[in-house]
Amino acid sequence: MTIRTTEGRKRLYDSILDTVGNTPAVRVNRVSPGHVTVYVKFEAFNPAGSIKDRLALNIIEAAEREGRLKPGQTVVEATSGNTGIGLAMVCAAKGYPLVVTMADSFSVERRKLMRFLGAKVVLTPRALKGFGMYTKAKELAEQNGWFLASQFETKDNADIHEATTAREILADFEGERLDYWVTGYGTGGTVSGVARRLRQERPETKIVLTEPANAAIVSSGHVNARNESHQPTGSHPDFEPHPIQGWTPDFIPWVLQEAIDGSYYDELVPIPGPEGIAWSRRLAREEGIFTGISGGATFAVAMRLAETAPEGSVMLVMLPDTGERYLSTPLFEGVEEDMTEEERAISRSTPSAQME
Repeated sequence: MTIRTTEGRKRLYDSILDTVGNTPAVRVNRVSPGHVTVYVKFEAFNPAGSIKDRLALNIIEAAEREGRLKPGQTVVEATSGNTGIGLAMVCAAKGYPLVVTMADSFSVERRKLMRFLGAKVVLTPRALKGFGMYTKAKELAEQNGWFLASQFETKDNADIHEATTAREILADFEGERLDYWVTGYGTGGTVSGVARRLRQERPETKIVLTEPANAAIVSSGHVNARNESHQPTGSHPDFEPHPIQGWTPDFIPWVLQEAIDGSYYDELVPIPGPEGIAWSRRLAREEGIFTGISGGATFAVAMRLAETAPEGSVMLVMLPDTGERYLSTPLFEGVEEDMTEEERAISRSTPSAQME
């Protein structure tokens, strides 16, 4: 038996920011049906643990290049957590103060991670949903002269996915089949940016978009109103709170509208939150792949597709983040802090080191 070895990356990095991207596509071996091959693009390998590191870095660097962000200027953004964590990492590395607005319904871990990275977190009432935290960020930017990151509107969002995420997928599957690419949406940057390239270079790949079943705002066909800056002017009437944190704010972002208007996806599949939780748990326990509810929900859609997919089909599923930022959510319900009876029985089977 040969032991595994490593050789290093054969380069030295000048900054943590240089490690964003180039996340692996990993084959799923135990939970997928035998007639299909399923890979996951595991975005938890980004340095701050999610796909949002990509857009956070590009929003700041594009604004620096274009003179829209001044040295030392405070950055402000509304976020469910992952973009805020990514921005906190980028701002820490570059020396910008960061203020994040976030509804108090999102997990406590997200607040702590952002504060640990030096950001200030301003909470907004959950009853006001995503639009409440969004409005607060705009007010703070206007009143204080802060730089509003504008993840929901800026072209810098989808552009970075076209320039990095899409290129990585094309490189990883060069000369190989890729029949399905499956993704959810938050801002819409991933689907808009990646689909631009896939439509051109891999037109045979079926693009499948998914959203929460009880907040299926794209499926509804209703487009929320926006102002001249493409910012939403109110909450979407078909939105309901859902457990898939990071997915589907209570408005259709301008970045996502590109994918809708351009018919960038071939199928739109709503998925219930509990299915996302169940598949996240299965990926962890049967594959050792530790992703959050959004990743589980995206994978759940792939498993539905696999039921009728032709023999030999190859799928790539986006897993946006790590499961560690869901510790206080329903994802970890039933996971005990103390020993279970089974664990106590294991302990009692030998005499040493017994707990009281």
